Formats: sequence, C-alpha cells, structure tokens
Amino acid sequence: MKKKNIYNIVRLSLLSLLLGSCEKYFEVNPDMRTELNTPEKVAQLLVTAYPTSDYFLFAELASDNSADKGPGDFSLNDIARDSYFWKEVTQVSDSYSPNAYWLDMYRAIAAANHAIEAVEENNFGTTGQQYKGEALLARAYAHHMLVSLFSKTYQINGDNSSPGIPYLTDPEKIAFKNYERGTVASVYEHIEKDLLEGMRLIKGISYKSPRFHFNEQAANAFAARFYLFKGEYDKVIKYASAIFPENNFKQNIRPIAGALKAAGSNSPALFTGSQQNFNLLLANVYSNFNSIAAGGRYGAGLSTEQMISGNTVAGKQFYQYYTRIGGIPDKLSLGKYPTFSYRASTFATDWTYYTVQCLFSADEALMNRAEAYASTGDYTSALKDLNDFAEVRIEGYNTSLHGITEAKVLSFYNTTDIKVGLLKAVLDFKQKAFAHEGIRWFDINRYSIEISHRYLDNKWDTTYDVLKKNDLRRVFQLPESAMLSGLTKNPR
Repeated sequence: MKKKNIYNIVRLSLLSLLLGSCEKYFEVNPDMRTELNTPEKVAQLLVTAYPTSDYFLFAELASDNSADKGPGDFSLNDIARDSYFWKEVTQVSDSYSPNAYWLDMYRAIAAANHAIEAVEENNFGTTGQQYKGEALLARAYAHHMLVSLFSKTYQINGDNSSPGIPYLTDPEKIAFKNYERGTVASVYEHIEKDLLEGMRLIKGISYKSPRFHFNEQAANAFAARFYLFKGEYDKVIKYASAIFPENNFKQNIRPIAGALKAAGSNSPALFTGSQQNFNLLLANVYSNFNSIAAGGRYGAGLSTEQMISGNTVAGKQFYQYYTRIGGIPDKLSLGKYPTFSYRASTFATDWTYYTVQCLFSADEALMNRAEAYASTGDYTSALKDLNDFAEVRIEGYNTSLHGITEAKVLSFYNTTDIKVGLLKAVLDFKQKAFAHEGIRWFDINRYSIEISHRYLDNKWDTTYDVLKKNDLRRVFQLPESAMLSGLTKNPR
C-alpha cells in the first residue's frame, strides 16, 4: 500500500497546526509517513477521527440558554457575541468557533477515510473489519454534526432538497479540489449507510479506553439520535433500548441528586469520568467554554439559573450543581466540564485550555426514547421514561408526590392533547438537564421554536431580536476557506 502522509490530513485543516499538541492529555497522533500495514497502526490513526474542537460555545450562545448580561466588567468574546446575535462568526483561530469546528470535523473525516482505505487494501481479518466499522461510525458522526449545524434542519416528511455539506468518502490525494454540497437528503442517505454498516462491523470490538471510541453503546445512542432527527421513531426506540437491554436506564443515568450532588466541587470530574456508565462517548477537546460562557457578557447568568431551577411537571425542580465566578450572580458556571490548561514551553506566555466533553450520554438516549414513545402514541412508556429521569434529578423524590401522570402533564402545560404535553415535557426536561451540552440548539431547530435575545444598551434600554420559525440565521455560515473548494455560502 502506498504511504499515507499526515499532511494529506493536515491539508484539509490548518487547525492541527494552530492547536499544537497536548501529549499529557491527548493521545499522540501516529506518524502517518509510515505504512498503515497493521491493525494496530489503523487503531492509532482512528484516535484522530474524533473531534478536538468545541461546538458547545457557539451552539449554546445561539440558543435560549444564554443572555446578554449587560455592559460592565464582563469580558467580551467575539465568538460568543456573534453567535448570540446570530451573526456570521469570522474568527478562525479559536478552537471553539464554527470555522474551527468545520475544519476539525473534516480533519476527523479524513483520518477515518484513510483508515477505511487501509483496511480495504489489506487483509487484517476480523480486527480490521471492526476498525473499519469504527471509522465508518466516526465518519457518519462528523458529517451528521456538520449537516446539523451548517445546513437546514432535516424536515420529517418534508422537503430536504436544500444544500447539505460535502460528504467525503475518499482520502484526499490532491492539494486542491472542488466539492459539491449535495442536499440534506443525500447527506442523510450517506450517513445512514455508514451508520448501519459501522454498527454491523463493530460487533465484539474492544478498546483500552472504550468511552473515547465508538463502542456498541455509543453507536446505539448515535443511531437513536439520528433516527429521532429523521422521524423514524420505532428505530429510535429500538436503538435506545439496545443500550441497556435490561431496560435499567434509571440505574445507569447521571445520579444528579445522588452521587454527583454528594461530590460537590468534585462533581465536574465525576460528571466526565470515563468509568461512568452514563458516559457513552467522550472526547478530549480544546476549549475554555465554561469560563467564557460564565464570565463573559454573553452566556450563562441569572436567566440561565432561573431556567434550570424552574419548576417541573413533577412538582419540584431538578437539582443542579453550579457556582458563581467571584460570587457574581450573573457569572454562572454549571460546573459540568473541568478545564485544564498547559503552556507549550516554560517560556510561553499563552495558555492552551482543554477539557473532556460528553458527546453521547445515557440520559440523552432515554429522553430521545421518551420523545419517540410520545410521538408513536405509547404514552405509558413515555411517562415511565420521564419518571425515571426525574427520579434521579429531584432531591427527596417521592412517587406519590412527584410521580408524573397524564393529568399532571395536561394541567402543567395547559393543554388537552397528551401527546403535545408529553413532547413539551421532554423538551423542558432536556433544556434543564442538558444546558451547556449543545443539545438545546438542535431541539430549537427541530421544532422551529422561536426564541428571542435581548441586547442591553445599558441597564435601562433593552432591545430584542427574534429568531423566527424560518429564519435563515438558524444555519451557521460556512467558513470562508470553504469557498476555495467551490462551495456556496448559506443564504442570509
């Protein structure tokens, strides 16, 4: 097999050059100038097929989980500000910008494609096929994230002929090449093909660090999310249920009001722990999201606190650990992701920040299944999932007091339609539970939820901007660098 040069991958993304390396925390990229002639070398390459950039910042700032906290001593971050006002984010150097995320995901896709080619050109046996399965899943995941952020949301039983994103299936062998965006529909077809084949091939796969790879549980969680977006609810139920075949989700989701509450200030480390059953897929990413969202002018503040601590259909609020930076009320840190830092050398003045983020959790899978149950009319099962979810998040939970019933749902959401009420309960639970996890932005777009953002000229003058149902700003803009490959920008 011809030698695969690492610069074939780096050429797709200058991000690798911008970020440098973090050998103590991130696994070291293999030297791709050697031949990929063993399964072990393919496995090394697949370490690089996962995101190292952060979409949480721009997705959370664009959602209704964030607010303008007003002029004052708050730091001003351009990415946070432009994301909050649904403007085109032009910054490329920071690892938490849309531009950086776009480039990073195509870097991950390139690594997956090289791994697939290596397996197909060699007889690596069962192990090689399993790694091909992982590469297919990583490729499908990266493309799904890109199409979900940079294209219009998939329309269930609707028109999906709007521009998608390039779906790359071959290793890059030339320096410059024009690409086509295809359609959202065609991208989803490619994702589904890779997803299903990948799930078939990884059966029995084992890893030294399974939570940082597409293990079988993570693959099922990805499938449940994908088919939820696609509106194929029976498949959502099938794949979500396969994560814990004994249907013991309640024992395996985040013990927010239990062990995590007892951990106090140590809860962020426990929250992202690789030994926790609720973490299905983790990623090491370069990010200072927590500090920016908490300490910046745009981000988490009093309104976020009011949202996450608001009453629920269970009759009591969820417990949520959070702190205030410097004791300032509007500098709210949800404490989900511990932030680490390092300097490239003893003489360097700039710090690089990184953290662990959860890409798929048992908690999200359970809520995806609850939504699917409600959508198919199985209201009893939807209520059970909602009750299991609430029980581990409410302090002093008592079934007779806090148990969720159809009557409570109809009353709390002021509706006579139980399906509508249950779907509102799911979205409500998800917004509260998954704040600062990037999920809310997808729900806002899947349901075309209108949200408004306020701008405080000062403490007395306030103006509002509304993100309407068909607002073109719901789609993040492609990077300028994508124009060099012949891609057209998203309309504004």
